[in-house]
Amino acid sequence: MLYRFEWDLSDIDRNIYETLDFRIAQHPSESLPYLLTRALAYALSYQEGLEFSSAGLSDPDASALQAAGPHGSVDLWIEIGNPSARKLHKASKVSNRVIVYTYKNPNTLIADIRANDVHRAQELKIYAFDTVFLSELEALLAKNNRWSVLLQQGQLSVNIGDVTLTTEIMSCSL
Repeated sequence: MLYRFEWDLSDIDRNIYETLDFRIAQHPSESLPYLLTRALAYALSYQEGLEFSSAGLSDPDASALQAAGPHGSVDLWIEIGNPSARKLHKASKVSNRVIVYTYKNPNTLIADIRANDVHRAQELKIYAFDTVFLSELEALLAKNNRWSVLLQQGQLSVNIGDVTLTTEIMSCSL
């Protein structure tokens, strides 16, 4: 299934105000919480040049999203869910910044990172979404989605028509 997202993004914390218009194809093995986390990760980490992986979920070694840096380097590598410590180790070696957005239990991910030798592990940023919030979003998901997305001091508000859903984005420490 192909989903279209038209979002008015207001990221007060980073002083970013953009209108985003993008499409995400749902891979046959992709759950809706994963897809929604991928879409929200795009908005919450939005910067010029941020792109979804061209290989999608078909390439297990590719990032979910990334932004190129100067001279072909990788400035930002974004993972979704609970990626392996091996993958995060690789990402930390090739990218300036690595962010993980998870819809799963972040403690499992943190334990895996701590148990393995992940390059620059202390620099990883890990954010977790509340599963109830994602379920509420899932219930409102349509083929074409027009949302207003507001991020301020770690609080995320999504306005869909006359419904507003709000959650705190949990920042997890290693």
